[in-house]
Amino acid sequence: MKLLVTGGAGYIGSHVIRAAQAAGHSTVAIDNLSTGVSNRINCPLIELDLASPGAQGELISLMKSENFDAVIHLAARKQVGESVQQPEGYFLDNLGGLGNLLLAMRATNLKSLVFSSSAATYGMPDVESVSEDESPKPINPYGQTKLIGEWMVKNAQVWGLKGVNLRYFNVAGTATKELNDTAALNLIPIAIRALKNSEAPKVFGADYETPDGSCIRDYVHVADLAEAHIRAVAYLDQEQRPFDTFNVGTGNGASVFEVLQALRKASGENFAWDVQGRRAGDPPRLVANVTRIEQTLGFTTKFGLEEIVQSAWDAS
Repeated sequence: MKLLVTGGAGYIGSHVIRAAQAAGHSTVAIDNLSTGVSNRINCPLIELDLASPGAQGELISLMKSENFDAVIHLAARKQVGESVQQPEGYFLDNLGGLGNLLLAMRATNLKSLVFSSSAATYGMPDVESVSEDESPKPINPYGQTKLIGEWMVKNAQVWGLKGVNLRYFNVAGTATKELNDTAALNLIPIAIRALKNSEAPKVFGADYETPDGSCIRDYVHVADLAEAHIRAVAYLDQEQRPFDTFNVGTGNGASVFEVLQALRKASGENFAWDVQGRRAGDPPRLVANVTRIEQTLGFTTKFGLEEIVQSAWDAS
């Protein structure tokens, strides 16, 4: 199939393009290069801000000329803290960009879309593992834009869109050094950057009601996440299939201290860490229930926490 990947030069997008090409698909990427890196990918790249005034027309022209089979929409701003400080920008970019994309798809009769969503849609669920049936209650503008985006995709069924929402949990690791996450916005790359700067990684809160007192998250290797997108594209290609939402995680939780212990092993350094107070809005536990994606898409992850951390360290 021929796939359009928005945000294709980003950390996740470049892994998705790599997986798509390995599966025999041809790809074209769109990216505004605000955080993306053009030399991460080996395919045509159109530099475009999807939320810009002329984006819809450019998308329509591109879709007419390229005759895509499906779209994987990853392009979005994704910093939770920044979204709290700049909510208007997040709603404009994340939802305006998706709106332009959907309008262009409707105008060109392009009817298959995989949407990049997030576990941030759940907010702070008080459950051992969160299923897709859990009522979403996002607690920050970033999570709100992802939930509204899911609604936009679902409502586009009225004109025949076949859509899938993928709710990512904590994405980390890398397939190659060239595709490594350069943004350092999440625990593993932040901790690695601290070590490289001879600083102690920070731990925000060690008094949660968890076995070791630190927050628990579901860490999924970015190469596994990329493969989930390829499974979703194949799912969309089926004649009769319902609209659906899938968690993408491992189904296993790891605490902050367990991640740092894995980093000790990967780095060979017996470093100390700096325990600080809790951050507002951090749920004690956020782990995916992965039954639906396993049963419907036949998707299971291949990489565990130690492999995720080792790959990130080796690429740093």
